[in-house]
Amino acid sequence: MAEFSRVDSSSSSHTMDKSITLPPDEIFRNLENAKRFAIDIGGSLTKLAYYSTVQHKVAKVRSFDHSAKEAPSDKLYEISVQEEVTARLHFIKFENAYIETCLDFIKDHLVNTETKVIKATGGGAHKFKELIERKLGLKVDKEDEMTCLIKGCNFVLRNIPHEAFVYAKHADSEFRFQTTHPDIFPYLLVNIGSGVSIVKVESEDKFERIGGSSIGGGTFWGLGALLTKTKRFDELLQLASKGQHTSVDMLVKDIYGGSYGSLGLTGDLIASSFGKSATADKEFSKEDMAKSLLHMISNDIGQLACLYAKLHNLSRVYFGGFFIRGHPVTMHTITYSINFFTKGEVQALFLRHEGYLGAIGAFLKGAEEDNPNQYSWGENYAGSSGLMSVSPDMYPMQRARSGTFDMLEMDRLERQLVNLPLLQDASSYIPDTVDLTEDAQAREYWLYCFEEALDGVVKRAVASQPDMPEAAERAEKFRQKYRHKLQTLRHQPFAYGSLTVRSLLDTREHCLNEFNFPDPYSKIKQRENDIALKYYQKAVKSMEKLSWEERQFALVRGVLAGNVFDWGAKAVSDVLESDPEFGFEEAKHQLEERPWLVDSYDQWLERLKGPPHKCALFFVDNSGVDIILGVMPFVRELLSRGTEVVLASNSGPALNDVTNGELQILTERIAAMDPVIQDGLKEDRLTLVQSGSSSPCLDLSRLDKVLAMVVRERQTDLVIIEGMGRAIHTNYYAMLSCESLKMAVIKNSWLADRLGGKLFSVVFKYEVPADKADEDSALLTPS
Repeated sequence: MAEFSRVDSSSSSHTMDKSITLPPDEIFRNLENAKRFAIDIGGSLTKLAYYSTVQHKVAKVRSFDHSAKEAPSDKLYEISVQEEVTARLHFIKFENAYIETCLDFIKDHLVNTETKVIKATGGGAHKFKELIERKLGLKVDKEDEMTCLIKGCNFVLRNIPHEAFVYAKHADSEFRFQTTHPDIFPYLLVNIGSGVSIVKVESEDKFERIGGSSIGGGTFWGLGALLTKTKRFDELLQLASKGQHTSVDMLVKDIYGGSYGSLGLTGDLIASSFGKSATADKEFSKEDMAKSLLHMISNDIGQLACLYAKLHNLSRVYFGGFFIRGHPVTMHTITYSINFFTKGEVQALFLRHEGYLGAIGAFLKGAEEDNPNQYSWGENYAGSSGLMSVSPDMYPMQRARSGTFDMLEMDRLERQLVNLPLLQDASSYIPDTVDLTEDAQAREYWLYCFEEALDGVVKRAVASQPDMPEAAERAEKFRQKYRHKLQTLRHQPFAYGSLTVRSLLDTREHCLNEFNFPDPYSKIKQRENDIALKYYQKAVKSMEKLSWEERQFALVRGVLAGNVFDWGAKAVSDVLESDPEFGFEEAKHQLEERPWLVDSYDQWLERLKGPPHKCALFFVDNSGVDIILGVMPFVRELLSRGTEVVLASNSGPALNDVTNGELQILTERIAAMDPVIQDGLKEDRLTLVQSGSSSPCLDLSRLDKVLAMVVRERQTDLVIIEGMGRAIHTNYYAMLSCESLKMAVIKNSWLADRLGGKLFSVVFKYEVPADKADEDSALLTPS
């Protein structure tokens, strides 16, 4: 976390604190490549947005020409690390007091921007117009505040899966992050600044201010200053967090001596805000008055929001604006008010990046010729500060600092991401099996686990770049950054939305990429692919000798044994490093005997006796033995049955997972020695598609649009998900509208124990949706 400090209290100039944790070049990153700017200046905070291009390394694979008389190598493919340019959005938030320092810093580091205009919004845009134009030499072009706010809100709801949350003060986890509905419209945005604006949003460009109130954040601040003589907004909220409103407010029981049952009123309900101050002959504390005032204004806004939500039949109500700012007391009082007035039918929803909405919207207005909405964007966990703790009593220093400096970074993804069309209900789909924000025991274990694995990841990252002497230095920086992220998540598990095993893995990948380690496992994958290919024909021939029923079981067992070869699991990587002779047959012996921990094999076998599936979508996992000796013989059998197969693999590297580039080369090589695979490719019955993911886990709501199109066109009726990351950490409870098969070996003893099994327990979960099962039984029932 970085902050600025003043030279001295009498000076109007500021300077950057040289002792900050993050050096200044990490505050305004990639300024030399900045192309467009936008700024949102509020009453106390400035939010700056800019677009830049980022150069980073990517690992590419290229097939050797094995038909040449003298092959350059006996290896299957070569790996090269290339420079690639991607787009990044930067959003930075700081106090207005530091605006001059920041503008000076930007001016000094701005190298060759083609931008001549800076888009501006917010109340302070006019006040600072001359300063911005003078410092940056850019013309300030003011944009409508409400339009920017809505554009920004639509953008974060579309692109950040855990953007919205419900605040529950007394729950195990204060935050309950919401799954964003595939269609984000319509919704109600209640923006609480000095006053209140209530906006109904129906589509990207259609919104209407349907109401509002002059009693808002400014009222709380103004009346609060008169009552308590406290001039700072945050101090006023701090007072409110310590106060007891019941000594100032008149309650129902103060009037009726208890509850008023005939009206459905409880005794502790506020009958009159500040009611006791008219009759009680005593001084009231600042804390109690601040609390009473906060309740009065929050209840008023809550009731107003409820009435408009009911009037317009809207169930999603988002609250934002200066009044909210992630403060627990404010969120709690608004939540209580909404729950009370709607009897729990409407939830008060808050946004993680609420403070950036105006800046994001202003940026999008200035970038319309590029149409940023035609891409999908992803939060870069390595560069974002994350949501700070909202418990001022627990982290008072952090609250003070989080107001000083905060950062959000988003990377443009290469493809548009959409829902898998086969999700039974996309709006209720949750990828992750365990939410670590709510499960303290699991959280502590996995954070410890990732910290313990850090040395191994660093060692592997350095080993993957033997020709680069500075790799050790970069790896050390990676270690420090990722360890810092883990420590932050220990105290603030909600920093990036729901904390899950998936988000811990993704954060690690983002940090590795940050320090130019695009694929630390590239050489391990290359070696294992080369070795496994030599055994492919032998594995296929051994299958052909078996009876049909024996073969089905051997194929499933082969996929499971292949899945043991996972460098992401410490229990396995220790074995693979210490015992180079550990192979496919040894892995089979490690598997538990049937009945497995989760065992639907008999139902699967019965289904195979019926008509073949039309098309199977197979989400594959690891390189080497897994894909070549486990998955490919299984795919071969499906093709032989007359089932088309779509193999979905990662777009980018993660651990030792096979990438689409690697799989293309492997499949071509296998096709050269296997006519079934060759015919499948030639006849377009075997298709390779990238998933759009660069993670060891799988989010079925963010998949490559091309994959979704193929799934529809092929009328896919079977989805196979393989591996611990994709089928247990994620998607274990995913409900699909077609048959599904989830296969994994549990390679973590703590998780195995949690699930009631042991190390190398097997999960074989075959599921048929209820309507499909009814159909099948109807077909089997004689008329």
